Amino acid sequence: MGAANVIPGVSGGTIALITGVFEKLIHSLKSIDHIALAYLFKGKLRAFSSYINLPFLFAIFSGALLSVFSLARILSWLFNHYPVYIWAYFFGLILASVYFVGKTINRWTFSVITLMAVGIFLAAWISFLRPAEGNENILYLMLCGAAAVSSMILPGLSGSFILILMGNYELVAIEAINEFRLDILIPVFTGIVLGLLVFSHFLSWIFKNFRYHTLALLTGFIAGSLVILWPWKYPVYRTDDLGVVISKPDGTFIIQNYVRYIPDSFSTEVISAILFIFAGIFSIWLIEKIAVKYKVNKQF
Repeated sequence: MGAANVIPGVSGGTIALITGVFEKLIHSLKSIDHIALAYLFKGKLRAFSSYINLPFLFAIFSGALLSVFSLARILSWLFNHYPVYIWAYFFGLILASVYFVGKTINRWTFSVITLMAVGIFLAAWISFLRPAEGNENILYLMLCGAAAVSSMILPGLSGSFILILMGNYELVAIEAINEFRLDILIPVFTGIVLGLLVFSHFLSWIFKNFRYHTLALLTGFIAGSLVILWPWKYPVYRTDDLGVVISKPDGTFIIQNYVRYIPDSFSTEVISAILFIFAGIFSIWLIEKIAVKYKVNKQF
């Protein structure tokens, strides 16, 4: 989940959903309420741990945080040197995810199909929005954290891409992590915690009352996010009012969106990218097989 959340266009929630831990994650987060806090403040640590399923949450979030901090530099380098191959691999990941998540829907009604179409449209539409300007205001950073984490745990919507749209992806996901800027990380982390607690209650309720409709909408989100991940595209860099490309202190430019195209020949790069797409598909197939083998709380 941590690796997925670093990539603009990939959702950690998608990984959680196809491995069967998504619903368990949402219910565990929802359990962090006044009863849990009462156990904690009274020193009943064993009751607190059992009530919120602490070992599970610790495993998920420690793994995600470790992955985020270890992969931020690696992914930055890979995107600078092999962007087409990285996008192709994750395109394959998400393409396979559409099938594995969609097959959990056992009741295809008109309303379910309609919601899936709505999800596809919304995710694709978001990919064409113009990013906002970056902002280091504390309240805005908290809002970025809340919005990003809500989309991170929502399959098909990428927290990293939401940060791009809000203008703070470079600041939060690259600069703040690599330079360990606490003035940025603390407000964002505060927003993440608040967003997790609020959004998990909503997702838990909607899953309980509208399971197949929710899964259809999420499948649509995942399918629509393929527009963001299309491997063949040119970056559109942020410019000032005069049309001059804005550069960061290190001399690099800020990507605000992409112009997508279809390759006109089967070059070595195109063939290699197609192989990376199949590698992504195989990775999801392997994850699904492991999840089934070890019976990772699959409840769909």
